[in-house]
Formats: sequence, C-alpha cells, structure tokens
Amino acid sequence: MHLLPQTRQLRALHTIIRDRTARREDFVFYSRRIIRQLLEAGLNFLPFESWEVETPVGRKYDGLRFSSQICGVSVVRAGESMEAELREVCPSIRIGKILIQRDKVTKLPRLYYSSLPNDIAKRHVLLMDPMLATGGSALAAIQVLLERGVPEENIVFINLITVPEGISALCKRHPAVKIVTSSIEERLNENAYMLPGIGDFGDRFFGTDT
Repeated sequence: MHLLPQTRQLRALHTIIRDRTARREDFVFYSRRIIRQLLEAGLNFLPFESWEVETPVGRKYDGLRFSSQICGVSVVRAGESMEAELREVCPSIRIGKILIQRDKVTKLPRLYYSSLPNDIAKRHVLLMDPMLATGGSALAAIQVLLERGVPEENIVFINLITVPEGISALCKRHPAVKIVTSSIEERLNENAYMLPGIGDFGDRFFGTDT
C-alpha cells in the first residue's frame, strides 16, 4: 500500500476536485495532475536493471531502465480517464480494457467485456480505476488478469481515492497486489458512498453527471 505524500499542493488539488461546484474543465485538469503523480509513483514499483550510457561530455553514467515489458489496463469507464496521462509518461505503452458492472439483481460485479494484450502474462500491469470503495470491481478485474496468467505480484493498482473497507477487501484476497492511491477516505456510508468523497468520478470527468 503506497499513499502519496500528503503535501499542501496535493490537498489543494483535492480541494478543487471535491468541490461540488467545480467546473468540469477544472475537475478534469486538476484530476489529471493528481493522476500523473499516481502513475509516476506506480512506475517506481516496476522492476529496473542497471544500464550504462555515455553523456554528451564523454563520461559514463550508471543508470537504470525498465527490465520487463509493461502495459496499462483500464477498468471501463472511469479508468479510461487515466489513459491519456499514462501515454504521456509511456508513449508506446499498450493499454487493455476491462468492463465490469454490478448486476442489478444479484448486486455482484459482472464481467461484460475484456480486451487485453495477447502476451499480458509476461508483462507488469498498471491496473487503473479511480475509485476503490467496496472493492468488488477491483477484485473482479484482478481475477480477469490472474486468469490470463498475470502473476499477482506483477499488478500495480493505480487508484485516486479509496476507503479502509476497500483496502482490506483487496489486501485480504490479493496481498501481493500493490496499491497506489492519493487519499484514504474516512469510510463508506450505508449506501456504499465514500465519505467525504468526490461523487461519481466517471460522470464528473466525462460530463455525464446529472
């Protein structure tokens, strides 16, 4: 579990996007700034190997480079809000998609669609979904990756906000999955909404809120 440093700047960004009166363009812009920080932090959990280069002045620099292939996987629809920022930091990265929705009758998460790289079992995966509440969708998405052969320890879950209940559910089932988040909320209310919360992230980001 990795929580971004709770700096004054990060709190200021959260203040803007949590404001119910925030304009959509501000919500999108400042959300993307936080998402960029999350992705940069998530990349730190990927494996690196030593790599030496020569500088313009003819000196050697003992550096690092990624030692394995990576890919992103977004949980449709809210997770797609993180794709553009991922492409900014990793321009050639492959991005898969998983669509999971809660069944209206059983109230359980149900897989409707997935499209993933054929060789995903050989890659480290940045799984992207801004909200981790009860953990149902995240657990279902992780199960899809495991069934495709991705080792549990190769999954980094990039998440904007979460609650203790969601963290507990995910860590209990998949303790090797790494979670990177920018805020741990107080709790879920009786309707499974996070408090103090941010509303429906996908609706606010894509402009479909009512």
